[in-house]
Amino acid sequence: MYSKVNSCSIVGMNGVPTYVEADCGAGIPGFVMVGNLSSSIKESINRVKSAFKNSGIELPFTRVTINIFPADLKKDGAGYDLPIALSVLKALDIVGDEVDFSEYGFVGEIGLNGELVGINGVLSIASAFRDKKFKGIILPKDNEQEALVIEGLDVIGLSNVQELVDLLSSKENFDNFRRPVRANMKLEEEKYDVDFSDVAGQAFLKRAAEVAVAGNHNIIFSGPAGTGKTMIARRIPTIMPPLTRDENIEISKVYSIAGLLNKKSPLMSRRPFRAPHHSITIQSLLGGGIYPRPGEISLASSGVLFLDELPLFSKAAIETLREPLEDKSITLTRLKGLYEYPANFMLVSAMNPCPCGFYPDRNKCKCSPSQIRLYQRGVSKPILDRIDICAESSPVKFEEITGKNIGEPSSEIRKRIIAARKIQQERFKNCKKTKYNSAMNTSDIKKYCELGPDEEDFLKQVFNVKKLSARTYHKVLKVARTIADLAGSKNITIEHLSEAANYRGLEEKLFSESIV
Repeated sequence: MYSKVNSCSIVGMNGVPTYVEADCGAGIPGFVMVGNLSSSIKESINRVKSAFKNSGIELPFTRVTINIFPADLKKDGAGYDLPIALSVLKALDIVGDEVDFSEYGFVGEIGLNGELVGINGVLSIASAFRDKKFKGIILPKDNEQEALVIEGLDVIGLSNVQELVDLLSSKENFDNFRRPVRANMKLEEEKYDVDFSDVAGQAFLKRAAEVAVAGNHNIIFSGPAGTGKTMIARRIPTIMPPLTRDENIEISKVYSIAGLLNKKSPLMSRRPFRAPHHSITIQSLLGGGIYPRPGEISLASSGVLFLDELPLFSKAAIETLREPLEDKSITLTRLKGLYEYPANFMLVSAMNPCPCGFYPDRNKCKCSPSQIRLYQRGVSKPILDRIDICAESSPVKFEEITGKNIGEPSSEIRKRIIAARKIQQERFKNCKKTKYNSAMNTSDIKKYCELGPDEEDFLKQVFNVKKLSARTYHKVLKVARTIADLAGSKNITIEHLSEAANYRGLEEKLFSESIV
C-alpha cells in the first residue's frame, strides 16, 4: 500500500514544502530510506520503530520503502520523524482513510518513548505551509504557540504518537483536536538592567550614540581604556525604538532556526544585542556549516552587533563584513544552492588607540610607534568608510564620576529618537528599500540632503581639508540629515554639517604617518 504525507525543509530563512512517501510490499522484510537524506534522517526510522514499540503499536513483518521528495534537495534534521511515522502507519493501514489529511503539513521529532519533541524553525515552516495554501500544520505540543503566530492556519499540537493515531482514527476525534487555540502573544516586558543615566560624563559619546540610533548609522568608539566605550555600547538597545511587527517576526524566525527562541514566548520581546568574542571564526560570524545556519550578523539583525576591541578580530573576519554592511543581507553559496539570511544590523564597535590602551598618554603607554601603527591598521580604510560615525572618548574627570547629577535617562533619549524615526518613516514611505537615513542611495541624498550656498561652501572646505572619499562625503550628508531630524529641522544647516564632520576625525589619526 502507498501513502503520502506533507512535510517541510528549511533552506536559509524559508521553508520548502516536501512530502514523505511510503510503500509496503513484497521483498526482504525491513525498512529502506531514499531521497538525499542526512544521517539524522536516516537514523529516524530507528527512533520511529522504538517509538511504535513503546506506544504499543505492532508493525507487520514486511518491506517498507520510504522516500522524501524532492530528491535534489538535501534534507536534514529530526523534524521528519513525525511525517515518516505517519507515512508508515498509513502504508501499513494502521491509520485508515477516515480523515483526509492531504491538506495538512506534519513536522516533529519523536523520542524513543513515543513522546513528540519540539523542533527548530517552526515559524518558517508554518509560513511556508500557509503560503502554499495548506489548511493547517500538525506538530509537537511544544511548538504549538510558535506556529499560532502565523495566521490563517489550523494548528494542532500533539504530545505523543498515540495521540497521532487517535487524531486520525475518526473525523470526530480530528474535529475535537482542531479546537480553536489562540497564540500567547503577550510578550515579555521590555526591561533592561542598564540605563544611559548610569554613564558619568562622556557627553560627546552619548550624543554620537543618539545620532547613530536615530538614523540607524554604524558607529565606532575609540579612546583610552576605561573611558566608558563598552559601557555606552551596551546601553544602546535601551534607546532603540520597539520592534515593529515585521521586524519581530523576521528576527524570531532567525532565532527559531538557530534554536535560540525562548520557549515561553513565540516572539522576541526586544531588539537583539550580540557581542561575540574577538576569537570568533568567519563561519560563526557570517553563518554556514554543512547544513547552513544563521551566524552572529543574522542573530543581530534588527538590533546591534557589538564588536569590542575591533582590531583584535581577525583581519579576514572584519573584511567579510563589507558586503553585509552594504546589502543588509548575507547570501551563502553552497554546492546544493544559495542560503540567504537577513543582516540588517547596526554595527557598534570599540577600539583602544594602542595595544595597552593608554596612547597618547606617553607616561603610561610604552608601545612603540610600529606596534601602535600595526594595531590601528587592523581596521582597514574600506571598513571605516562603511562606518558612518567615529566618536573619540576622553578620560573622565573626577568631578564627573563623583558628581550627584545623574545623566539623562534612556527613556528621554528614546523619545527623541522615535520622533526622528517618524520623520524618516514619512520621508521614505514610498521607498521599498530605504527606511532610514543611513540607507539612502545617491539619488536619495540629492533629493533629501539639499544644501544652501553657504552650507555647500562649508562642506567643500571640509571635503578638501579632510580629503574625504566619495563614500565618506555621502556619509557626512546622511549623518547631517539625521542630526537635522533630531532637531526637527527641515533644512540641513552648517551646524548640522559641522557636527557630522566631527564624527570623521578618527580616520585622520589612524592613517596619519606621525605617531609620537
